Amino acid sequence: MRFILSVTTFVLAIVLGIGASAQDSSTGRVTIPGRSIPRFFQMEVVVNGRPLSEYYARGRTYVEALQDAEYELRLTNTSPDRVAVALSVDGLNTIDARHTSAWNASKWVIEPYQTITISGWQMSSERARHFYFTNERDSYGAKLGQTENLGVISAVFFRERGRITQVTPPKPIYRDKDSEESMRSQEAPSAKSRGDAAGVARDGRKIAPVPDDEYAATGIGRSVRHDVRWVDMDLDSRPAGEVTVRYEYYSALLRLGVIPRPREPYPLYRREDSRGFSPEP
Repeated sequence: MRFILSVTTFVLAIVLGIGASAQDSSTGRVTIPGRSIPRFFQMEVVVNGRPLSEYYARGRTYVEALQDAEYELRLTNTSPDRVAVALSVDGLNTIDARHTSAWNASKWVIEPYQTITISGWQMSSERARHFYFTNERDSYGAKLGQTENLGVISAVFFRERGRITQVTPPKPIYRDKDSEESMRSQEAPSAKSRGDAAGVARDGRKIAPVPDDEYAATGIGRSVRHDVRWVDMDLDSRPAGEVTVRYEYYSALLRLGVIPRPREPYPLYRREDSRGFSPEP
C-alpha cells in the first residue's frame, strides 16, 4: 500500500533533532491499578506555535476554537516503529478530503521517535491550504456537502509490519492525564455532530444537518508550500492507537459544561458581597 510522506515537515523534524518528539503531552500516560503504561502517539492542535489547552469532560478531550485563527496539527510518534496515520478533520481526510474508514484512508507517514506538523488540506504534491477555525456555513465540509462530523479531529495510527529499525529512542517526558477516548479502536463515522442527528427523508435518504454560523468548523484557507511524496508500506490491519479531539467556541464549551462558568457578580452576588457601609461619594 502507498502512503504520503511529508517531506517538508519530516526534514524539519530531523533538523530540530530527535529530542523534538519528547514533548509534554496530555495523551502521554494511562494509569491502571498497579502500573502506568506510556502511550506512543500524540496529537496537539497548535495556534501560533503553541498547543491549545485541552479540557477533559464528558468522556472526551476538547480544545477551544479561536475564531478565524489558522491552526496546525502536530503528530508525534514516540514508538520504535514507523507508523502511518489516517488524519481527518471534520470527518474529511486531510490528504484527499474523502470520507472513509481509517483503514481505507490515505495516510501520513511518521518515522520512529519523530514529530510532523500538518498545516492544512493537501492539494497536490507541493501545495496545501491552511486549516483555520470558522463557522459551519463557511467550512470546507459544507462546501463539499459533508457536515455530519464537524468539530472533530481524529488521528488513527497503524504500525508498519515487519520493518526492523535501528534508532536510539529519546528519554520521554510525560504528565499524568487520563483520556480513555484517545486509544479507542477506530469506529465507523458517526451520523451525529454535537449530538444532533442528521434527518432522514421519507425515501430513506439521509439529510445533512443545516450548517450553523454559531458553531466552530474548519475552513480551507491560504495556500502554503508543503512537499510530499508517496511511499510503500505494509501495515498491521489493526490500529495501534487513536487520538480524537473535539473543538468548539468558548460559548459552546460553556453550554456543554466543559469549562467552568465564570462567577457572575450581578445581581445576587453583588448584594451578597455588600459591606453594609456608606460609600464615599
